[in-house]
Amino acid sequence: MTKNYSINVLAFILLGLMFPILSKAQDTAKAKRPSPPAMAMGKVGDANIMISYSSPAVKGRKIFGGLLKYDTVWRAGANEATIFQTDKDITVEGKKLAAGKYSFFATPGEKTWVIWFNSETGQWGDKPGGATNMDPAKTVLSFTVKAKKLSALKERLEYYIKDNGFGFQWEYTDVFVKVK
Repeated sequence: MTKNYSINVLAFILLGLMFPILSKAQDTAKAKRPSPPAMAMGKVGDANIMISYSSPAVKGRKIFGGLLKYDTVWRAGANEATIFQTDKDITVEGKKLAAGKYSFFATPGEKTWVIWFNSETGQWGDKPGGATNMDPAKTVLSFTVKAKKLSALKERLEYYIKDNGFGFQWEYTDVFVKVK
């Protein structure tokens, strides 16, 4: 009995030692994806904001109105659903958003975009077949913003945080969301 107990304890210890190595291997694998993980962090007022996303590239494609159809919900990145996190309650485009962690989605339009904050997190961004993996019943906040045209091509999707909000740029599009 003591021999089996010792083997079980040794196996448990080895597993505990292997976990950080396996975890690091997953991070390395994610970094080698065609759309690698990226993060934007900053402050708006007293709130610390973090946006975690995967950054796809244009690669010569027409993105908005092409690869990503207008008026169709998009995971606002690639791979896993984009995550928006705030440690304080904030006001987003005039609407209250409680401190917390949310999936972030967007519906591109030719002139305006619908922005979605969803309480479900951790899901893959798209379902099999390509539909966005957003449960509308778990929408916490949605609103419309205007997009601006960029004069130069932005090859990779990039989120940014300013003192009055956050946004993202990709292809020839810049979408900005006001935050207080």
